[in-house]
This record gives sequence, C-alpha cells and structure tokens, in this order.
Amino acid sequence: MTFYQRLYLPEVIRGLLLTFRFLFRKKSTLQYPEEKHTLPVGYRGVPRLVATQDGKERCVACKLCEVVCPPLAIYIEAGEDVDPNVKERVPKVFQIDFGRCINCGFCEEACPVEAIEMSQTYEIVSESREAMVYQKDQLLAIPEDPRRKHLRNI
Repeated sequence: MTFYQRLYLPEVIRGLLLTFRFLFRKKSTLQYPEEKHTLPVGYRGVPRLVATQDGKERCVACKLCEVVCPPLAIYIEAGEDVDPNVKERVPKVFQIDFGRCINCGFCEEACPVEAIEMSQTYEIVSESREAMVYQKDQLLAIPEDPRRKHLRNI
C-alpha cells in the first residue's frame, strides 16, 4: 500500500460525503404516539375473533387453530350454545397468549368458518404475563380494519 492509502484519507472523505448526502434529504421520522403507521392491507397484526352481523361469534370450536398454532398460544374449550333451539358448538373458553403468539397467520388459514383473522393492531403491551392472555371477549373487541371489510363476505 502506498503512503496515501495507508492514511485512509480518501476513504474517510468518501464516508463523510455519503453522510452529508443523506443528512440533507427529507426526513421520514414519525412522531409515534401521536402519529400512527399506515400499514398495508395484508399486514399480519395480532389475531382477532370475528363476530357475525348480529353480534354472535363465528367460531364453532373445531380447535383447528389450536392444533396448527406453532407456539401453542391458543387454548379452546368447547361448549354448547345457550339457545336450546340451536344445536351448535361454541367455544366456552377461547384464549390467545400474546406473549407466545408469533403472528404467523396459520390460525387464520386453518379456520374453516373464517372466525379468526389477523388484525392491524400491533400494540399489545402489559406489565405481567397473565395480562397478555386475552379471553374471548377481549379478542372480539380488537378493532377491525375498515379497509378489509370489502374483502370478506359475511
């Protein structure tokens, strides 16, 4: 190596020029708590339970999502519907442990009645592990993305 190359001066100057080139570009900083990210429609957030138009859950407790879940984050106990005229299975207990869930979307693909879908929600925080286990009513309360309503026919 020559003396000029051993000084590493050309490489330092090239690095500074690259830094200054990006320094004066338009900033893409997002003020997070006030401004939310705009996520694509296919984004896989946390799973949510889907209800029908009359407010009943669509899940029939077939337990396919529980079987296909890689981290075993879903737990379902089957029960009978409270209406004696309707002979249908419904989940008595439906839990998803978001501390274990990896948002893979296998549960959405396995569901034969489309009772579970991946939401646009990505903010699931808690101070304890027990609070990360969402029950059926909490899963039904996760908001639906308004852009996906036209994709699903009920």
